[in-house]
Amino acid sequence: MNLFNVYPLFNINPVKAQGSFLWNEKGEKYLDFYGGHAVISIGHNHPYYQSKLKDQLEKISFYSNSVQNNLQIELAQKLGEISGYEEYNLFLCNSGAEANENAIKLASFHNGKSKVLYFSGSFHGRTSAAVSVTDNPKIVAPVNYSERFIKLEWNDLKQLEEIFKTQGNDISSVIIEGIQGVGGIMIPTAGFLFKIKELCEEYNAVLILDEVQSGYGRSGYFFAHQEFGIQPDIITTAKGMGNGFPIGGVLIHPKFEASNGLLGTTFGGNHLACAAAIAVLDVIKNENLIGNTLEMGGYIENEIKDFPHIRSIRRKGLMIGIELDRDCAEVRKSLLYDHFIFTGNSNDKAVLRILPALNIKKEETDIFINALKTVLEEI
Repeated sequence: MNLFNVYPLFNINPVKAQGSFLWNEKGEKYLDFYGGHAVISIGHNHPYYQSKLKDQLEKISFYSNSVQNNLQIELAQKLGEISGYEEYNLFLCNSGAEANENAIKLASFHNGKSKVLYFSGSFHGRTSAAVSVTDNPKIVAPVNYSERFIKLEWNDLKQLEEIFKTQGNDISSVIIEGIQGVGGIMIPTAGFLFKIKELCEEYNAVLILDEVQSGYGRSGYFFAHQEFGIQPDIITTAKGMGNGFPIGGVLIHPKFEASNGLLGTTFGGNHLACAAAIAVLDVIKNENLIGNTLEMGGYIENEIKDFPHIRSIRRKGLMIGIELDRDCAEVRKSLLYDHFIFTGNSNDKAVLRILPALNIKKEETDIFINALKTVLEEI
């Protein structure tokens, strides 16, 4: 049997990782400035993280959600405390797509309506409803298309108001990323978020904030939307939540009523996943990683802002989009193969996406900064 070939692969096989570095089977060392799409939040193989998982492995790895699991309670309490959403409830699942799937479903259960608004440039996942609110026709199969899912333009207040005026009574929810990652580090305006919140309240629609990539301290706030003082009805999270261990979560306003069987999952919130997620929260808090995110993000931007071929820098914390005056593919390729640095791209071909671990060190950022300068000056 062969693998189903759906991934364009770099000819690199990492076999070891530590902190912000990876090594291939030849022993060659790479700086990880992308974290596998912002998954590596506290660095590879953090010793505290490793110890929590090893301890849990010696106790119990998994049992279904038909029994009590006190690790889920501990995770919910710690997540509520660090995020400021202590009054919300938590549903645990396995991924960001699954979190968004359950959020959309829960919203529809809540108000009995079926239409969902989403925005140009969005990426919410590849499962049925999640991919239907993702702005990429290449990954939306015919079975996923439906007039219930309505795309609006990003930051377009006039269009937003018009759609609510004409279809507001049928709109179940609005789903929006705290910061668009795949879309090219696109940041919503405060006025746009405020208007979405206002219209959702007026028309009994549910505001879903997708913080799968922009959450967990990535933006310099625990959740990116918190910069604007917006309180959504539902928040989804995943990527950085488990530092590589698959886990996702749905933070749910207390106005939503739970009932037996309303949502469900086999693997979600299992013992190992909870141990990983608890370890991540402990490290973020105890090592002040949100403070480091603000400091290192600002440092990187300040050092590269005058480099040639950079048109603009879109950044919140360590969620950075470097817009070049050309396709970023060759720059990214040179950083990888000539300078041994992992970076990312986006749907905007000109945007180089930077998502290092939140505990990145200054000397590690300097490796990237110097390499980027060299590559851009050689163009």
